[in-house]
Amino acid sequence: QVQLVESGGGLVQAGGSLRLSCATSGRIFGITSMGWYRQAPGKQRELVATITSGGSTCYADFVKGRFTISRDNANDTVYLQMNSLKPEDTAVYLCTGNIRGLYNDYIDYWGQGTQVTVSS
Repeated sequence: QVQLVESGGGLVQAGGSLRLSCATSGRIFGITSMGWYRQAPGKQRELVATITSGGSTCYADFVKGRFTISRDNANDTVYLQMNSLKPEDTAVYLCTGNIRGLYNDYIDYWGQGTQVTVSS
């Protein structure tokens, strides 16, 4: 059973910083891309950032220059450093990973999410 567990969310004032972590566990035989999405109340889930196993990154325009995604391949962990936070960044942040299983099948797994609240 593969699990992704996010941590690091919380309440922060505008202009502040948070660092999210996403740890994986279970029968994992490889991970291609990992990423972060977010979902605010009443809004659709949206991509924040992704990172490949080789370290190539992709960011949504609304976080470029403020957020940094990174990855520890040895521990199958992905991070999201969030700086210069704005109230509109308030959302549940979810981690995802494209994970290879025992039979060489690749499945997208999701964590439960961690709440980030930015006060003005």
